[in-house]
Amino acid sequence: MAVKLFYFAIATILAAYYLYIPLPDSIEESWKVRLIDATFRTVGHVANLADILGLKHYMEVVMLAASIQHSAPLSDENVTVTDTLFNKIPVRLYVPRKQTHTLKRAVIYIHGGGWCIGSPAWKSYDLLSRWTSGRLNAVVVSVDYRLAPQFNFPTQFEDVYSVLRYFLQKEVLDKFAVDRDRICVSGDSAGGNLAAAVTQQLQDDFELNVRPKIQALLYPVLQSLDLDTPSYRENANMPLLKKQFMVRFWSEYFTSDKSLYEAMSTNSHLNPESMHLIQYANWSNFLPGELKKKHIYINPEPGRSNFVKTYPGIIDPRAAPLLVDDVQLRKLPLTYILTCMHDVLRDDGVMYASRLKKAGVRVIHDHYDDAFHGMLMFINWPTELSAAHRMANRYIDWLNENL
Repeated sequence: MAVKLFYFAIATILAAYYLYIPLPDSIEESWKVRLIDATFRTVGHVANLADILGLKHYMEVVMLAASIQHSAPLSDENVTVTDTLFNKIPVRLYVPRKQTHTLKRAVIYIHGGGWCIGSPAWKSYDLLSRWTSGRLNAVVVSVDYRLAPQFNFPTQFEDVYSVLRYFLQKEVLDKFAVDRDRICVSGDSAGGNLAAAVTQQLQDDFELNVRPKIQALLYPVLQSLDLDTPSYRENANMPLLKKQFMVRFWSEYFTSDKSLYEAMSTNSHLNPESMHLIQYANWSNFLPGELKKKHIYINPEPGRSNFVKTYPGIIDPRAAPLLVDDVQLRKLPLTYILTCMHDVLRDDGVMYASRLKKAGVRVIHDHYDDAFHGMLMFINWPTELSAAHRMANRYIDWLNENL
């Protein structure tokens, strides 16, 4: 019996050690968050082992594990849900059942997942789209773009842009009874990146007569030039998105060549010819003092490699929307930006909000001191968090007020 108790105690200590991570006091439901984070870390360890052994690519293992999140396109009393194709690109379409004598609003939603994982069919994305459609009486188009590593940049951008161009045609808007003046482009994380990029591109697409009225960027990733901002330093090991994972997502977006991942990990992936773009992502110029704290700005050193020449997407605004100049920014519509204090991507969103405001664009910036990356994934059982519900409600309320 004593031996069994000893082994049980050792197992308990090891489990507690694995589960426990230090969290800021501001994060609510801390033990639930620790369990969620441990689950994600476990999937990451298994994926890394499979990758090292050559059994399966890291991202394929993660996507396989996430398949338990899949939901069927089931309609309910408020919304008709269908999986269909727009311009040969899969989308999940949400059409409200409520009959009105006025035209409907529309939201084009782009899911996150580091351009490598994710789907409109994930239960959290499906639920968020249902809520948006039902509460706004709006048509929601959730885009199922192709993913890395099988498809690299600019495939993801092109898929989303293709869906937008299709949906913004007069005959399509008329088919769904959508008001051309009440359309939003929205997305979270990598989807926020794509939302920002396609909204920029739409401003100069003179073949289209329709532009989004607003854009909503939820904890977006917006630049790959400097992966050593204060938020990357402070939140390198925070749930849900650790720095090493974000760097992996960035590198896989362009290539599965691990040498790019290694260079990005040390912030040495640029070349001398691209250094002039740093001015658009220099956090020392765009972050408020309370986020700069005592951090010292270190200008990224150009490496000796030719990564930027081999993978020009690294400095392409379609992959890094923060890198456009102020002339381009001035064309953008009313923008909602959501950032989380304990998120490696926090400073990307804060810098974009700062630059947009300086360029004269109307910006609503909601910053959550008690939140970490990917919060909107936790709006459904069994991993739902009260902070995630508050965030989702605030986002939908903003859409309702401004769209």
